[in-house]
Amino acid sequence: MAEGNAAALAATVLLVAINAIATPRAAGEEALAALPQPLVYLRDVDSGILQDMRYAGADNFTGRPVPGYAAPECVLLREAAEALARVQQALLPRRLSLKVYDCYRPKSAVRAFVAWVKETAPADPLLKRFHPNIQRGRLVTDGYVASVSRHSRGDTVDLTLVELPMRPMPPFKRNAAYGPCTGPAGERAPDAGVDMGTGYDCFDPRSHTAASGLTEAQVRWRRTLVEAMAREGFRNYRKEWWHFTLTTASAPRAFNVPIARREP
Repeated sequence: MAEGNAAALAATVLLVAINAIATPRAAGEEALAALPQPLVYLRDVDSGILQDMRYAGADNFTGRPVPGYAAPECVLLREAAEALARVQQALLPRRLSLKVYDCYRPKSAVRAFVAWVKETAPADPLLKRFHPNIQRGRLVTDGYVASVSRHSRGDTVDLTLVELPMRPMPPFKRNAAYGPCTGPAGERAPDAGVDMGTGYDCFDPRSHTAASGLTEAQVRWRRTLVEAMAREGFRNYRKEWWHFTLTTASAPRAFNVPIARREP
């Protein structure tokens, strides 16, 4: 009886090994399995889209890594990632690339943003560059920081355009006194993106997509991004030139899973 059980166990192990060889694991499948369906890593859909995930580091309006961002990875609903890949393929012949700043955003990060707005301790003067003309306490009521975000559903992305080949940029320095996000591009924090008229996460009327007072080139770049995204079903948020939601996405719910490191 014991010998029969041992033989059966050995046969089962052999069968599993044969199946593993016959059906090899697809590239990135282990990493995808760690995410709740239908979220995916953007790299597994289009590895060519540039990623500059600001909330995983210190180059953001809070000045520190944000809760929920354990890795600098863009995560989206699969349909949003695939639509973004189609935008990228349409831009490449024009020697342009997308660069994403934020994608799926855990609900814990949304709560952290609201808590930061409500902080009563003196703000870091170096962070005033993100909202040079608006007090921090007004950023939620003025519509710049959301208390409930579509980003948490995985169908929304913050991004810009980059001209190819991408020009080298100096590294970001946490303690540098960069100019306000509304100022000339050469005085803002380093960013390889085209000059859209403001930096990313610039909480100011100048960031409104149809803002006045922009140069002809800045207006053209914004229109180029909006039109390219619209062709694949992405709608722009009028107060942020960088913010787009896929209108055709069937976002099931808001998620709160942390963004973990994607396994190679």
